[in-house]
Amino acid sequence: MNSLILIIDDDEKLNQLLKDFLADFGFETISATHPADGLKLLKKKSPDLVILDVMMPDMDGFEVCKAIRQSHTVPIIMLTARGEVTDKVVGLELGADDYLAKPFEPRELVARIHSVLRRSQKIDDSKPQTFGRLEIDFPKRIVKLDGEIVDLTTNEFVALVLLVKNAGKVLDRDQILQELRGMDCDAFNRSVDITMSRLRQKLKDNPKTPTLIKTVWGTGYVFVGDENADEVVQ
Repeated sequence: MNSLILIIDDDEKLNQLLKDFLADFGFETISATHPADGLKLLKKKSPDLVILDVMMPDMDGFEVCKAIRQSHTVPIIMLTARGEVTDKVVGLELGADDYLAKPFEPRELVARIHSVLRRSQKIDDSKPQTFGRLEIDFPKRIVKLDGEIVDLTTNEFVALVLLVKNAGKVLDRDQILQELRGMDCDAFNRSVDITMSRLRQKLKDNPKTPTLIKTVWGTGYVFVGDENADEVVQ
């Protein structure tokens, strides 16, 4: 089945150009030129990925991204005419999975889409595992803390799985970055730390007294949860 992509951008001409271009690569595309309409389409159609413009009327892309993340884990690629590092950091902090500055080469967008979708689907069909208060259902991509579902972005889920599958082993930022590849990581080096900070917040894991993810200063991170790690399928 072809992946369904939702474009939320007030540039109707660009939306049509992207729709035609992405169709050549096997993607089905729907679009909205107004944020509110885009959010309705998201709820109605359940797309596999969202392409989201930052500069829009009424609600900017950051507000829309925040609204999406309140109830959806769908991967998000943000587009902007502004390429500042601060905008990229804000986008990631709000839960975007990737960031592309306008103008861009359509083929680069396709490459980013493939990369983000690969990361979102790249989970082994292993059985669910429990690590103390934390439960991970790998096939269904569901994470629970104390029995309550935790909404994670694609990057957060991929990072958590990477740490769990290497429980007890310190992973440096470069190793984690390889799993999260697809973002414009070279533009700034905070992407891993931002992802890990958001992940810890959602897992209610105090970095000063961690029970799940521990920072190894100057190196990276290590999963220290109750170690059923040997049972995790490699």
